[in-house]
Amino acid sequence: MRIAIVSDIHGNLTAFEAVLADLRQTSPDLILHGGDLADSGSSPVEIVDRIRDLGWQGVVGNTDEMLAMPETLEEFASQSKAPPSLWPAIREIGAATRAALGEERLAWLGGLPRSQKHGPLALVHASPESRWKAPNPEASDAELESVYSPLGRPVAVYAHIHRSYVRSVSGMIVANTGSVSLSYDGDRRATYLLLDDSTPTIRRVEYDLDKELKALSQCGLPHSGWVAKMLMSGGPQIP
Repeated sequence: MRIAIVSDIHGNLTAFEAVLADLRQTSPDLILHGGDLADSGSSPVEIVDRIRDLGWQGVVGNTDEMLAMPETLEEFASQSKAPPSLWPAIREIGAATRAALGEERLAWLGGLPRSQKHGPLALVHASPESRWKAPNPEASDAELESVYSPLGRPVAVYAHIHRSYVRSVSGMIVANTGSVSLSYDGDRRATYLLLDDSTPTIRRVEYDLDKELKALSQCGLPHSGWVAKMLMSGGPQIP
């Protein structure tokens, strides 16, 4: 069975459409989404509506949770060591995205499950216990085993960190999907994960970045210039 996991679209319709075109070529039997669908992009409404129309099952991401329940951001921010300048920008982007989506879409985002299990695969956004905290690719085998073995599947897949990788840990495969938008690994292409009978492959997909940058500049999103810098650099930036 071939399963595709598409995650961290972040409202980037141009990248999403390129991934859809690639999916038509790879022809998976099942497509799942890994959350973080709408926030920080030019087209949050279009992405949520397309995912729902496609009928993809998936999991709730931290920004989905943040949009539906803003208090979860404040809880995380109060414990985070990130630069203080980050939080006002995230709050303003979230408020604008929330207003665009409306209550019904927000309720749908907030109601997404925390995990999906299909055959050998278990999918979470960040970790089984948190939508906000996840190991990095450099994590030790012991940490990965501790975090993901409770899922009870031979293949554990997560997203969130925007850095794709595949590791073999104590007889279990741990893989990260990477991100459709806002890559943090220096590669600006859209990324998703394809499982072919439990063998994971990271797919990189070119998309028209200039088209998305134009859409972003015209959509009225607060701090769109900051988001554009991340799209262009393929890495995180401080607002």
